[in-house]
Amino acid sequence: MPLYLDSHATTPLDPRVLEAMMPYLTDRFGNAASTTHSFGHEAAEAVARARAQVAAATGAQPDDVVFTSGATEALNLAIKGTAEAARGGGHIVTCVAEHPAVLDACARMERAGVRVTRLPIEPDGSLSPARVAAALEDDTFLAAIMQANNEIGTIHDIASIAALCAERGVPLLTDATQSAGKIPLRMEEWGVRMAALSAHKVYGPKGVGALIVRRSGRPRLRLTPQIDGGGHERGLRSGTLNVPGIVGLGAALEIAEAERETEAARLGALRDRLRARLFGELDALEENGTAPAKLAHNLNVAFHFVDSAALLNAVPQVAVSTGSACSSAEPEPSHVILALGHGEEHARCSVRFGLHRFTTPEDIEQAASLVIAAVRELRGHSGLYGAT
Repeated sequence: MPLYLDSHATTPLDPRVLEAMMPYLTDRFGNAASTTHSFGHEAAEAVARARAQVAAATGAQPDDVVFTSGATEALNLAIKGTAEAARGGGHIVTCVAEHPAVLDACARMERAGVRVTRLPIEPDGSLSPARVAAALEDDTFLAAIMQANNEIGTIHDIASIAALCAERGVPLLTDATQSAGKIPLRMEEWGVRMAALSAHKVYGPKGVGALIVRRSGRPRLRLTPQIDGGGHERGLRSGTLNVPGIVGLGAALEIAEAERETEAARLGALRDRLRARLFGELDALEENGTAPAKLAHNLNVAFHFVDSAALLNAVPQVAVSTGSACSSAEPEPSHVILALGHGEEHARCSVRFGLHRFTTPEDIEQAASLVIAAVRELRGHSGLYGAT
């Protein structure tokens, strides 16, 4: 069985999450909006419990949680919804290393007349809160900055960024897809107005996520719904609720929060072990994203003189990736690696490793051995390696 080290793309479903979901996939099949009978009441109660679990994991209130099909939909609702509510024009501040769901939504709003500032990142992958604050203008109606990067794992200081945005009366949206359940997020305490997340990045099911929208703050947050038809989720996201998925999202976040600190320590040690093997037995390597604050399960490495696609083909026993799963169909090099200041050649030799809850020390040793052997083999056929 292949070794799975691509948890930034998706994570395995935790059996405990599946156990929580099963009743709502079988006997408890009611529609949460059909509250004229016990089946609907049962479903509505399950959704309410999940709403409280999501709120507790993100430092928000249950009424702030809007269930969606995933983080991509949540981010689109947040960006397009605030832009449309601003009634044209205005200004958004974001970052060049954001997920395509943010960058593409901002680009669409730009074509509709909104000005967009895309902030650069430092060579280590960090983003200064002061840089965000300096970019805010009088007509800025939204700042969209991710909490942790999906390719290089660097963590931004969202608490400081939110505070600086609040001083200027600008709502902060953070993409917490990679960070939820892995590092703290305290929306109320920090002043974060919106956050997006997906269940399948935190050992839950695919096809469900949430946009947390804190209405209690200044200025008042206005969103134009992007899906009409029934007025579900406070009118922000119409459609029959995915009750089993929502139950799974709540359970997944509750488990992740309970185990967050011990799991981060375990995965950090395994990640360091993988890094030590690779850098100890191979030369011409470079780590992408070296900022001090980094997700414990992330390692992104440039294997110079090796094409990353060729390396992935050479190690079919190890499931890793070359970048964002949402842009893997595109032949272009990673925009995140390019944003670090590297060229296309560097980007095309970079590989992302993503450890997960079920990764073992044996998995790390086996994966390291396979990758090291493949790199040596590929470099042996390269006319460039050893010639410089």
